[in-house]
Amino acid sequence: MAQTDAAQTTRRLGVLIGGSGLVGGTIVNYFKSRTTAPIDILAPSSKKLSIREPADIKSYLTTVKPDFIINTAIANIDSDSQMSYEINYSGPINLAMTAAELNIPYIHLSSAATLKTGQNIDETQTREFSHKMSNYAKTKLMTEKTLEYLHKKAGLDYSCIRLSVVYGNHDHKIQGFHRMLFSIADESMPFLFTSKGVHHSYSNCRKLPYFIHHMIDNRQEFSGQTYNFADRLHVNLPDLILTIKSYLQLRRPYEIYVPYQMANIGKRCTSALLRVMRNFGLKANLPPELIFIRNFYTTQTLNTDKLQGSSFEDPMPNETVYTRMPDMVIYYLTRWSQQNLITTYDEEIRSDGTFEQDFKHRPEILLEQMHKSISAGTSNTEIK
Repeated sequence: MAQTDAAQTTRRLGVLIGGSGLVGGTIVNYFKSRTTAPIDILAPSSKKLSIREPADIKSYLTTVKPDFIINTAIANIDSDSQMSYEINYSGPINLAMTAAELNIPYIHLSSAATLKTGQNIDETQTREFSHKMSNYAKTKLMTEKTLEYLHKKAGLDYSCIRLSVVYGNHDHKIQGFHRMLFSIADESMPFLFTSKGVHHSYSNCRKLPYFIHHMIDNRQEFSGQTYNFADRLHVNLPDLILTIKSYLQLRRPYEIYVPYQMANIGKRCTSALLRVMRNFGLKANLPPELIFIRNFYTTQTLNTDKLQGSSFEDPMPNETVYTRMPDMVIYYLTRWSQQNLITTYDEEIRSDGTFEQDFKHRPEILLEQMHKSISAGTSNTEIK
């Protein structure tokens, strides 16, 4: 406890890699605005710090002298071998080697893609290497193994956090769970591309920074350890899809289960059609998540006993993907409609459509409000 108390009274500096993503952005927001702890966080762009260049890493970290490093950077899940290797493996290991040399604690975000499928999978049940593994899963597993090696051989003070299906707000990309939400809301998912009884674990992005903060404050307990970070509630995938459909008051997807073999054939046929279209100058791609289409038909639930048995206390123990659903639906559907990406959902779901109506039909009202705010010395960001 003395170590924790001392850490909380001394101002510290952290460096986070991958701050533009959902996970990285949530962590940055937490340290900047959601904690009173004396911690500053830097999230350098790839132009300022490229993890693909060992010299850049050494120079930056030697100059900044951070008290901890958090790596959330990942290549796109459909990236080629070279990009996956550099961003998901050699880059994180470059960071780790420099962290070991400078004696800086290192927090690495990994994925449940490194674990076997099935029920109640614990931290030790990693997959065996196979040429059939995706570039994403292969490089993530390689990184975990090399971090463990550096801990034993070079004294690296690291912690690894495995995430399952991540959900939360403020994701600028449509991927993962949010791709499924988008497909349902856009009514582009006519049937259920899964099987009855398929269960997955879900990771609440809003809780993650609290765990990372606790890890930083309690290095002796968490150094050299890997944790599955997921909600206790295991989610029935078909039930979740139908719950979202019901919440949005949509007709589709219909409760008809598409067999995996048929879904896989459909994916291959669509991919072939898109390749033909590219010959005519029409560029289109399948959602990268379809690389993992097999996962939609396979159960993987994570055992979190190790996390529950640690000194970390869940700040929101009753929060799940279901309880967060109303907030996420309003956030994302409003965002996507503003970007003209989606138009099919019920407008009543929006919390307030006054601005949209004024901008579309009565722009002079907004113009007058802006002029009044300028005269009153009010920032235009306060205008609703």
